Amino acid sequence: MNNDHNFALIDKHEHIETAARALKAIAHPLRLKILCVLGEGEVCVQDIVDAVGTSQSNISQHLAILRDKGVLQTRKDANRVYYRVGDQRTLQLIVLMREVFCGADADRS
Repeated sequence: MNNDHNFALIDKHEHIETAARALKAIAHPLRLKILCVLGEGEVCVQDIVDAVGTSQSNISQHLAILRDKGVLQTRKDANRVYYRVGDQRTLQLIVLMREVFCGADADRS
Protein backbone atom coordinates (compact mmCIF):
# COMPACT_ATOMS: atom_id res chain seq x y z
CA MET A 1 0.00 0.00 0.00
CA ASN A 2 1.46 3.33 -1.06
CA ASN A 3 0.96 6.14 1.47
CA ASP A 4 2.80 8.67 -0.72
CA HIS A 5 -0.41 9.14 -2.75
CA ASN A 6 -2.43 9.90 0.42
CA PHE A 7 0.11 12.47 1.61
CA ALA A 8 0.12 14.11 -1.83
CA LEU A 9 -3.65 14.60 -1.53
CA ILE A 10 -3.33 16.12 1.95
CA ASP A 11 -0.67 18.49 0.60
CA LYS A 12 -3.23 20.26 -1.59
CA HIS A 13 -3.79 22.87 1.11
CA GLU A 14 -5.89 25.20 -1.05
CA HIS A 15 -8.36 22.42 -1.86
CA ILE A 16 -8.57 21.39 1.79
CA GLU A 17 -9.26 25.01 2.82
CA THR A 18 -11.97 25.36 0.15
CA ALA A 19 -13.63 22.14 1.27
CA ALA A 20 -13.46 23.11 4.95
CA ARG A 21 -14.96 26.55 4.24
CA ALA A 22 -17.81 25.04 2.21
CA LEU A 23 -18.53 22.33 4.79
CA LYS A 24 -18.53 24.86 7.63
CA ALA A 25 -21.01 27.07 5.76
CA ILE A 26 -23.21 24.11 4.87
CA ALA A 27 -23.24 22.69 8.42
CA HIS A 28 -26.46 24.33 9.61
CA PRO A 29 -29.94 22.77 9.50
CA LEU A 30 -31.59 25.64 7.61
CA ARG A 31 -28.73 25.96 5.13
CA LEU A 32 -28.89 22.20 4.50
CA LYS A 33 -32.61 22.59 3.77
CA ILE A 34 -31.86 25.43 1.35
CA LEU A 35 -29.29 23.30 -0.45
CA CYS A 36 -31.74 20.39 -0.64
CA VAL A 37 -34.19 22.77 -2.34
CA LEU A 38 -31.54 24.06 -4.76
CA GLY A 39 -29.94 20.76 -5.65
CA GLU A 40 -28.48 21.04 -9.16
CA GLY A 41 -30.90 23.76 -10.20
CA GLU A 42 -31.33 27.50 -9.94
CA VAL A 43 -34.09 28.79 -7.65
CA CYS A 44 -35.37 32.27 -6.82
CA VAL A 45 -35.50 33.49 -3.23
CA GLN A 46 -39.31 33.39 -3.01
CA ASP A 47 -39.42 29.75 -4.11
CA ILE A 48 -36.79 28.90 -1.48
CA VAL A 49 -38.86 30.71 1.18
CA ASP A 50 -42.01 28.80 0.11
CA ALA A 51 -40.22 25.45 0.13
CA VAL A 52 -38.35 25.89 3.42
CA GLY A 53 -41.16 27.63 5.28
CA THR A 54 -39.49 30.42 7.23
CA SER A 55 -39.30 34.20 6.84
CA GLN A 56 -37.68 35.80 3.83
CA SER A 57 -35.31 37.80 6.05
CA ASN A 58 -34.13 34.59 7.74
CA ILE A 59 -33.61 32.86 4.38
CA SER A 60 -31.81 35.92 3.01
CA GLN A 61 -29.37 35.90 5.95
CA HIS A 62 -28.49 32.26 5.34
CA LEU A 63 -28.25 32.75 1.56
CA ALA A 64 -25.81 35.62 2.20
CA ILE A 65 -23.62 33.35 4.34
CA LEU A 66 -23.60 30.65 1.66
CA ARG A 67 -22.80 33.24 -1.01
CA ASP A 68 -20.05 34.90 1.06
CA LYS A 69 -18.39 31.54 1.69
CA GLY A 70 -18.39 30.78 -2.04
CA VAL A 71 -21.00 28.01 -1.90
CA LEU A 72 -23.68 29.87 -3.89
CA GLN A 73 -23.69 32.22 -6.85
CA THR A 74 -26.47 34.61 -7.80
CA ARG A 75 -28.08 35.88 -10.98
CA LYS A 76 -30.46 38.83 -11.14
CA ASP A 77 -33.37 38.82 -13.54
CA ALA A 78 -35.55 41.95 -13.31
CA ASN A 79 -36.64 42.06 -9.64
CA ARG A 80 -35.81 38.43 -8.83
CA VAL A 81 -32.55 36.98 -7.56
CA TYR A 82 -31.75 33.38 -8.45
CA TYR A 83 -29.34 31.21 -6.49
CA ARG A 84 -27.35 28.18 -7.58
CA VAL A 85 -24.41 26.17 -6.29
CA GLY A 86 -21.36 27.82 -7.82
CA ASP A 87 -18.56 25.26 -7.60
CA GLN A 88 -18.76 21.89 -9.38
CA ARG A 89 -16.99 20.07 -6.53
CA THR A 90 -19.37 21.55 -3.96
CA LEU A 91 -22.27 20.62 -6.23
CA GLN A 92 -21.10 16.99 -6.23
CA LEU A 93 -21.04 17.10 -2.44
CA ILE A 94 -24.55 18.54 -2.31
CA VAL A 95 -25.93 16.03 -4.82
CA LEU A 96 -24.57 13.23 -2.63
CA MET A 97 -25.84 14.94 0.53
CA ARG A 98 -29.32 15.24 -1.01
CA GLU A 99 -29.37 11.53 -1.86
CA VAL A 100 -28.17 10.53 1.60
CA PHE A 101 -30.06 13.01 3.81
CA CYS A 102 -32.88 14.61 1.82
CA GLY A 103 -34.37 11.50 0.27
CA ALA A 104 -33.77 12.72 -3.28
CA ASP A 105 -33.80 9.78 -5.70
CA ALA A 106 -34.22 7.46 -2.72
CA ASP A 107 -36.49 5.15 -4.69
CA ARG A 108 -33.72 4.37 -7.22
CA SER A 109 -32.33 0.94 -6.38
